[in-house]
Amino acid sequence: MALAFAPGKLLAQTGGDKAVAALCDQVLAGDLLIGPLDATLLGLDVGERAPLRAQLGPAGKADDLAKNRHARAMLSAAEAIEPSGLSEVWQVRRDVVRDMLEKRLAASKFDIPDVGSPYRLSQQDGAYVTIPDLLDSGHPIENADDAEAYLARLAAFSGVLFEESEAQAEEASRGYLAPGWALDLTAGQLEAQLASAPADNGMVKSLAGRAQEKGIAGDWAGRAGRLLETEVYPALREQLELVRKLRPTTREGDGVWRVPRGDEIYAAALHEFTTTSLSAEEIHKVGLEQVAEISSELDGILRKAGLTQGTVGERLNALNKRKDQVFANTDKGRAELLASIKANMAALHSKLPQAFATVPNDPLEVRRVPPEIQDGASNGYYYPAALDGSRPAIYWINLKDTADWPKYSLPSLTYHEGEPGHHLHQTLVQQDKDLPDLLKNYFISSYGEGWALYSEIIAEEMGGYKGVEKAGALQSWLFRAARLVVDTGLHAKKWSREQATDYFVSTVAFTRPRSQREIERYCVLVGQACSYKIGQNEWVRLRKLAESELGNRFDVRQFHEILKEGVMPLDMLDKRVRAWIGKQKAV
Repeated sequence: MALAFAPGKLLAQTGGDKAVAALCDQVLAGDLLIGPLDATLLGLDVGERAPLRAQLGPAGKADDLAKNRHARAMLSAAEAIEPSGLSEVWQVRRDVVRDMLEKRLAASKFDIPDVGSPYRLSQQDGAYVTIPDLLDSGHPIENADDAEAYLARLAAFSGVLFEESEAQAEEASRGYLAPGWALDLTAGQLEAQLASAPADNGMVKSLAGRAQEKGIAGDWAGRAGRLLETEVYPALREQLELVRKLRPTTREGDGVWRVPRGDEIYAAALHEFTTTSLSAEEIHKVGLEQVAEISSELDGILRKAGLTQGTVGERLNALNKRKDQVFANTDKGRAELLASIKANMAALHSKLPQAFATVPNDPLEVRRVPPEIQDGASNGYYYPAALDGSRPAIYWINLKDTADWPKYSLPSLTYHEGEPGHHLHQTLVQQDKDLPDLLKNYFISSYGEGWALYSEIIAEEMGGYKGVEKAGALQSWLFRAARLVVDTGLHAKKWSREQATDYFVSTVAFTRPRSQREIERYCVLVGQACSYKIGQNEWVRLRKLAESELGNRFDVRQFHEILKEGVMPLDMLDKRVRAWIGKQKAV
């Protein structure tokens, strides 16, 4: 796909801070041409970009090629900007963009989609998973043009599926293929999509239902159904047949060590997700140490709650099953669970001024993960709002089984995904009018997930946990510490999926089905699980550093203002916190 801009053109007309701003605009312009769905999700497919609303962009190898060409061109442009001519803020932004572009190119030397997602197709990867969800939750239907654009994307969906299937077949020939059980899950999800008649498919119902709500006349259900029957379903069937054909050829094992240059891929993934130079062995050790520390603290809280018999894991399992902690696994029980989340969100929001100088009020919707993708989806996750305000932020929770969410565990999850976690962080970043849109939409897992996990500590400081709910927070931190152990165990120490699941059940005390889904996620999303606890550890360390250096002059509300600078690698965050400490001392 040719990119409709000339790299370097804008930069040649500007200098200093404006050169970095222009670079950011160029990077984003190329990104949106390659990924038109992102333009829609961000609310940027308007004006000159309006045609993007009817496109899906390249897929498979063409997508990889376009992204790599764009990243190389933009990295060259970034390196051409002289940092000495920039203000302090824009020096940071230039460095962030350079780091972003370098990481984008990490997978190119292995000729795989991404070092963190090395498999083209899995229970979590592939257009068959992402596009139906994004069409439903991200593509707006406000008028007939939007509905026509939806149909255009639906028509393009089959081409994306065919290109991804072709790319997966080629990569499988080189040994890059998901584990057998992951292919079984992938096949099951493809079968589920094909099980309904086209007219009953969620993609058809989404368009038809929303068009009816808006009073948009047209045979939207009929047209969409015919597209599925004649184009999309044949492509899904071909992909299903490919997955079944490849299933007997995949290599034994569960970790990325099983593929060619797997050790190198894992090292690159750890660097990408933790933004540190920590080795797998070092991360494994940190995980074991923190599992022991947190388990000891949990022991004391559980004893106070009257749970004294058995290991910490056994007592947490007992707490999980207590009648006062379980929502009914029914539609009514799910509704009550969602209502409890909303109540917690409202209660803590009123306390945010205790810890934050700037408190945004942007809305956050709470939604259930669509049942058709819940088997492969994460347990909880956050979608930021569109940059133009056309779509609110969404906090998704997987309600396949309410037993996965005992009541004491929900507050910490809510603070993590909502406020003061992802939602507060993303809202503050998006409200900065001076920050380029590229950086408003940028996410570094160690920074963002580290912040969200650290925010669970802030919630405790504001009185966000009542009684045994503190055990839920500790279990959340134990969960992320255990992730350090199992992720490195799977990918560096050749643990099996069963071994890792056993460790999770006994250590974190999640139900076995939930634990297994977590482990299965880590097997195909390589290294990302380590970003949370490594990031939290760094936020905690830097706050303690600031408190130690500033003493009585430390103001936590001002410390948290650093969020407004936008996301950055952890080593850069260290420099920025130290610079802030120096300025506070000079006042």
